[in-house]
Amino acid sequence: MDDDTRKARWERSTEVPLAVASMVFLAAYAVRILAHGLSGDWQDLCLAVLFAAWALFAVDYAVRWRLSGERLRFVRTHWLDTLVLILPLLRPLRVVKAYEAVQRRHGQPRLALHARVMVYAGLSTTLLGFAGALSVYQTEHTAPGATIKTFGDAVWWTCATFATVGYGDVVPITPLGRLIAVGMMAIGLALLGAVTGTFASWLLQVFAREDDERPPGI
Repeated sequence: MDDDTRKARWERSTEVPLAVASMVFLAAYAVRILAHGLSGDWQDLCLAVLFAAWALFAVDYAVRWRLSGERLRFVRTHWLDTLVLILPLLRPLRVVKAYEAVQRRHGQPRLALHARVMVYAGLSTTLLGFAGALSVYQTEHTAPGATIKTFGDAVWWTCATFATVGYGDVVPITPLGRLIAVGMMAIGLALLGAVTGTFASWLLQVFAREDDERPPGI
């Protein structure tokens, strides 16, 4: 069995487990950040879960790198995987990929292409928005002069940022918070562009189909 086949088998067999690990990672991070009344033992447990999930991500990356046989080229051609390994809060996007894989195993996906793009973009926005709100809240709420003081403030700021509205009533003031904001702005623009472009393409196809079905001379 060649390396490409083994790599494909590994990816298929780990898709769902890694998706579950991604959601567990996000849940443990959320509990650690939001549940201020947790005892030290529970905080340590959440931290252990975070490290265990990240270790699974690292093992998966290492195995795929080894099976690819590409060495340093693997890092260059899989730069997004490398970024996600460094920033594991992006891992919940694995859930979207796993859902697509499960759908294909059961035959053709139930949704049309345009609908799938919009649904997956919506899921990605929700997961990334929640993770981004958590990270901004963790960074900002204890900073002197912070305007993002509650998780609700962080969620509101995240929605305004993803929608490219930017009311300015609450803004990150720390360097790390602003760095997170830059990333979320880029993600928001990309996802908004994907949904808008897909919806426009779908409308054009609908109108073209109606023109084709219209009798000549009308």
